[in-house]
Amino acid sequence: MRAIACGTVLALAFSPAFAQQQSKFADYQRMTAEGSPVELFELSGEELWKKKQGPRNVSLEQCDLGMGPGVLKGAYARLPRYFKDADRVMDLETRLLYCMTNLQGRSPEEATKRLFGNANQPSEMEYLSAYIAGQSRGVPIEPGSSHPREKESYELGKALFFHRAGAWDFSCASCHGEEDKRIRMSELPVLSSPKFARPVMATWPAYRVSNSQFKTMQWRINDCYRQMRMPEPKYASDATIAMNLYLTATAKGETYRGPGTKR
Repeated sequence: MRAIACGTVLALAFSPAFAQQQSKFADYQRMTAEGSPVELFELSGEELWKKKQGPRNVSLEQCDLGMGPGVLKGAYARLPRYFKDADRVMDLETRLLYCMTNLQGRSPEEATKRLFGNANQPSEMEYLSAYIAGQSRGVPIEPGSSHPREKESYELGKALFFHRAGAWDFSCASCHGEEDKRIRMSELPVLSSPKFARPVMATWPAYRVSNSQFKTMQWRINDCYRQMRMPEPKYASDATIAMNLYLTATAKGETYRGPGTKR
């Protein structure tokens, strides 16, 4: 039975009908990107960046994302990276959380409310990620790689990518480790290969058409663990940052062109 099923799948994969479906799906992706509301998220993110909040009633405009206080151009393309003031490798969301608590005086609980928000009420992280990432369009991706802590984080992310665990004995590589795999009509790129990682990482964070929500990279990693039936990682944990750094470093050199639009 398994041989028959595999033969059927292979026959469909090389059939004219399947090729036509793939062409239609490519057209669908192009049309949804043209009508994407990403710009609206960016505009709302700019308002939040400049909005005075917290007990200290200050904005995030003096937040240092690695290029100097308040400098946004190219900052996202160079994350994750090591920050001396926090003595930690950080991605965008982790650094924003640091600035919310240290600049604005907000509690971590208040600053992270509604994380991975729904379509009716996204969290600040979705809006801010859209705005800040958009300031790196046209900038080559170049995360931190020289500091010892950055090297350690990269190696941790690489190990986690291939580590099998959970009820289904899955790893990230179970889905993203071989070419020509897909779930329904969505291709599963080999994210350990620069060829496939570059176009993916160059367009995250992204707007998801299927659920009308803007999604961040922390959400993407968290949701992958959920789908693998593993315990969901803690938000802004060293593990999620390491995974982000590994994937971003694999895509190094690609020109950033997000935020993107996904199925």
